[in-house]
Amino acid sequence: MYKINTFDNRIEISGIDFDIRHICDCGQCFRFLPFEGGYLGVAYGRPIYMENSSDGVSLHCSQSEFDTVWKDFFDLDTDYAAIAQALPKDGFTSAAVEFGRGLRILRQEPWEALCSFIISQCNNIPRIQSIIDRLCRLFGEETEWRGQTLYTFPSAERLAQCTAEDLAPLRCGYRAPYIISAAKTVAACGSYFEELADLPTPEARKKIMELEGVGPKVADCFLLFGLHKLDAFPVDTWMKKAAVYYGGKFDPSLFGEYAGIAQQYIFYYARSGKGTQEQS
Repeated sequence: MYKINTFDNRIEISGIDFDIRHICDCGQCFRFLPFEGGYLGVAYGRPIYMENSSDGVSLHCSQSEFDTVWKDFFDLDTDYAAIAQALPKDGFTSAAVEFGRGLRILRQEPWEALCSFIISQCNNIPRIQSIIDRLCRLFGEETEWRGQTLYTFPSAERLAQCTAEDLAPLRCGYRAPYIISAAKTVAACGSYFEELADLPTPEARKKIMELEGVGPKVADCFLLFGLHKLDAFPVDTWMKKAAVYYGGKFDPSLFGEYAGIAQQYIFYYARSGKGTQEQS
């Protein structure tokens, strides 16, 4: 069980696998950016500054915000050390786990995750971040953290009212109609994500892929990062490169019910470039 020390608008967390840098840099989210030695961003309409410390992780928030938002957001009641210990002990998986130790799968707001990964297709992380930043500046609401102006992620209802011309300043190309179509579907059904969350992962995948522009990779990213279905296993270019260490093709059942966590360790390690160098 992790330990908490509470200060004025700061929560210090220790005794747990928790590394802010790995969480924010591993590709699962796009709105927590480096700032003054830590990371600053917005989730669920709330700004937060986070940093690694000598004793663990510092979250600059109130106790109330920690209890109602951030404890669940960072999935702090899940024992990632035990999950890592249970994963296969082959050389590549073990090296990936050690490299990314402290990584956790965030419980992101489902609409933000879906929209973000629609934007992510055939895109690199800096460009994804730039498009999402423009999206939030244009259609989100202003919020503030210690003099820094930040922006909330626009709701599906807000984006459902947009046209492709409205989204032109984002410079997101062919993805614009996909964003609008998804927003209209979500806005039209107030329980859309709740219904998906209640489905087994294969059925939820089939359902979300009915959306225009959502293929298998975007679907699995959404299921893992937006619905916290930890058996979802996204495969992209980096995972295909890493597959050579697993016989040329991944079998997610190899990693059990936490295949999505294994995927994130492997993806992060492969994308760092260290995996290829150290295993060659």
